[in-house]
Amino acid sequence: MTISPTLPKTAISRFWLVVILAIAFGYIEAAVVVYLRQIFHPAGFVFPLASFPLTAESNRILLIEVAREAATIVLIFAACFLAGQNRRQRLAYFMIIFAVWDIFYYVWLKVILGWPASIMDWDVLFLIPCPWAGPVLAPVLVSLTMFVFATLFFYRDCVGKPIRVSLWDWLGFLLSGFVIIASFCIAGQYMQSSDYADRFSWLIFAIGLLGVIILSVKCFLRRQ
Repeated sequence: MTISPTLPKTAISRFWLVVILAIAFGYIEAAVVVYLRQIFHPAGFVFPLASFPLTAESNRILLIEVAREAATIVLIFAACFLAGQNRRQRLAYFMIIFAVWDIFYYVWLKVILGWPASIMDWDVLFLIPCPWAGPVLAPVLVSLTMFVFATLFFYRDCVGKPIRVSLWDWLGFLLSGFVIIASFCIAGQYMQSSDYADRFSWLIFAIGLLGVIILSVKCFLRRQ
């Protein structure tokens, strides 16, 4: 009988510390969004989004928010760099932090605001380089996929059996990620349209997500 290698205690401790950090980070993100919704959508955050006057003050707040989102990515990079022992672990930690942060962002919004009422409610997902939008289910599926495979890759690296990713695999991951992002960016252009719900292409999104899943399984099953 083959016994699976066990993770070093330091790796387990570091993993859970990173997860706790991401959960707390998700709360910070949710709190910021509560304030932003009160500023820009005091009558309620519902799609299609109501327009608001583009004053000098609102433009300044939007610019601050874009910079905050960029700073968030920098903080995640810093955390994964400090936690990981090599480039593979740092990449895995980046995906783990991002995934847990994103999922718990919605968990905390549900606790604080009772929103989303449904997993199919739409949300503004990101603002760089343009607004991203789509049903809550879509980013949650991406985050769950990232968390599962990043955790598996992290485990394999910690037990001395790192997963090999070829150049073609990396190109495939980049292309699949671009397709997913494109589905969000396209939908983001119609946040104020009455037919916004028809503007998110589940087909484009599914092609990108399936690409990530297939490539991840392929790399995981590849012989050393």
